[in-house]
Amino acid sequence: MSNEYVISLLKSQGFRITKQRKLIIDIILKNDGASCKDIYYEVISKDNSIGTATVYRMIRLLEDVGIVKHVDMITLSNNV
Repeated sequence: MSNEYVISLLKSQGFRITKQRKLIIDIILKNDGASCKDIYYEVISKDNSIGTATVYRMIRLLEDVGIVKHVDMITLSNNV
């Protein structure tokens, strides 16, 4: 999926495309399967003015429009 497609989809649904949203979209599309926390850390490494809530809201928005899928993951300890 391309950045242009995601941006045009969001624009067609009335969402503003800000510099921060473009950055978050780029990072999500380049990090398939990354956790929300991993995405957040990647985002702030590029622009530390972007807050946690902005990243999580954008992830939620992309879930709502069907761009990303939420997957709950459970990690088992090696001591089990």
